[in-house]
Amino acid sequence: MPTSDVLIYTRTTGYRHDSIPDGAAALTELAEERGWTAEVTEDPGAFTPERLARCAAVALISTTGTVLTPEGRAAFEAYLRGGGALLAVHAAANAEPDWPFYGELLGTRFDGHPEIQPGLVLVDDNDHPATAPLPARWAWTDEWYNFTSDPRASGVRILARADETTYRGGTHGTDHPLVWCREVDRGRFLFTALGHAPETYRDPAFRAHLSGALTWLTA
Repeated sequence: MPTSDVLIYTRTTGYRHDSIPDGAAALTELAEERGWTAEVTEDPGAFTPERLARCAAVALISTTGTVLTPEGRAAFEAYLRGGGALLAVHAAANAEPDWPFYGELLGTRFDGHPEIQPGLVLVDDNDHPATAPLPARWAWTDEWYNFTSDPRASGVRILARADETTYRGGTHGTDHPLVWCREVDRGRFLFTALGHAPETYRDPAFRAHLSGALTWLTA
């Protein structure tokens, strides 16, 4: 599979985060640092077999609602199963609510969040490139997403969790996944629930988190 292009998709049909331009800019910079070409688009017509065949990875930056056509879904699923890579960031957990394949990738669905507040991220997997740059207990401010179920039950590899004792409004107890990944046939998928605020994408630790995610996805 060619490793020269990253498609950064930012379409929303639901809530739209102010941080989307910052996220797209950060992913563009991280791609260009690797010598790749990045394209930022909101055009669902970009999801064709021909366009996806040029992609080392696709990134969904806080996409919400139904953002793909039926034809785009079919092309995207084939791309991922055939060896493609998907990085889903923050509100991408609330995308494609009626597409079973995407729900299976996530292993759960978005179920709201408390107010933005500081808390601690607990890194479970120090060996994964996405979390290796982070401290074991990472002080962070975000929306601390809750989910409809524990994605661990779907077979994902949990990389980091929220420490619910350090903020208000968590609904998962001691096991509150925030970052996880999985392989799907020959492809790879990684989700991070972090990334609400614009300034997030200028934070060196968070950028290292995203860069490590790209490293794993395209290995």
